[in-house]
Amino acid sequence: MNSELLKDKKILIVEDDLSSRLYLNKILERTGAILLNAGDGIEAIEMVTDVPGINVILMDIQLPVMDGYTSAKKIRELGLDLKIIAQTAYGLSGDMENILTSGFDDYIVKPIYSGQLIEMLESCLR
Repeated sequence: MNSELLKDKKILIVEDDLSSRLYLNKILERTGAILLNAGDGIEAIEMVTDVPGINVILMDIQLPVMDGYTSAKKIRELGLDLKIIAQTAYGLSGDMENILTSGFDDYIVKPIYSGQLIEMLESCLR
């Protein structure tokens, strides 16, 4: 799927599960986006600090070392202009409210479908 809006945008995928990370990379590589990867929250913070111009972070909530909630909060404290989208297996309304009040701009519920993910990223970058 080609997306002019995502072309050359830097997207950081924060996912500890290798097969999920590969799946997300496979979906997004067709958009022309520049893809970066981190396996935990600490790596995500290091990546955001070391790599200028990241536009969007697609962050799993359940991460080793530092969870997605804490990571999002610490990234927000850096004062960077970027979007953070939570990816979660939990779709209950209380969980969603917690995600949105924890520094995330939006969320996507697993399983993640390619069209749904690309639509969300495009909407986030408009």
